Amino acid sequence: MPRPRTPKAKAAVTGQAAVRRKKFEGRNEPTVEDGLGDPPEWIQDTENNKAREAWQTLRTEIPWLNSSHRTLVATASNILGRMIAGQECGVQAMNLLRQCLGQMGATPADASKAGVKPDGEDGDEGDEFFK
Repeated sequence: MPRPRTPKAKAAVTGQAAVRRKKFEGRNEPTVEDGLGDPPEWIQDTENNKAREAWQTLRTEIPWLNSSHRTLVATASNILGRMIAGQECGVQAMNLLRQCLGQMGATPADASKAGVKPDGEDGDEGDEFFK
């Protein structure tokens, strides 16, 4: 199965669009102007689920999300919110969270595909010539 396409917005944030300009220049993707925004009113923090806190965490940690991702983020926020509240999450819920994060491009495997360097690792000046 081929690798999923990297969205232009993610490529711009990770720097992949600058490195592989030709790949992303001709790509036409739907334009979504609105950012992810605040969580919907129906997502509430409770003693057993910190879904609103999880929404803000995902919004901060995955900056390329926009309004077209809101339903997927709501699903992930619900599961992550249960984890933040210290609730037990079953294998199925954890697997669904992993799948949601993968679809949003937020897993370490996705970051390695995009060529993101770990925090604090700048590399040498000559790295661009030897890779």
